[in-house]
Amino acid sequence: MKTITQLSVFLENKPGQLAAMTRFLARKQVNLRALSLSETSEFGIVRLIVDAPESVAGLLSGEGYVCTTTQVLAARLEDVPGSLAAVLEALSGAGINLEYSYAFTSPVGGVAYNVLRVQDNAAAIRVLSEKGVPLLSQEELIHAN
Repeated sequence: MKTITQLSVFLENKPGQLAAMTRFLARKQVNLRALSLSETSEFGIVRLIVDAPESVAGLLSGEGYVCTTTQVLAARLEDVPGSLAAVLEALSGAGINLEYSYAFTSPVGGVAYNVLRVQDNAAAIRVLSEKGVPLLSQEELIHAN
């Protein structure tokens, strides 16, 4: 199954919390491939894609951070208007709920990546594969250009 492991780190919503966590990861030589931040008035959830998620989860937990892992999908899209809409329409047309998503572009022109958290990874993989949407493994995403 083409899923990737995403880390979710819970932080207090106070000045300096994200800076401290990213500074810790930098000291441990962790390269952040993607980052998303959601917040409420009291806490934030930082979602990360990193090279060695299980190892990094252990580092974060050992430092006192509350960290969980989640299997998500990473779609490789053309960096053109409408490419994300086509993916979302395929999912919604199959009755697959999207819980959240975040995107990042590649240094190679014309390529974008979208991380998708859906209710049913297997169904989403099937639907997106039928539509010709390339899904990346953890290794492929790490080395994608």
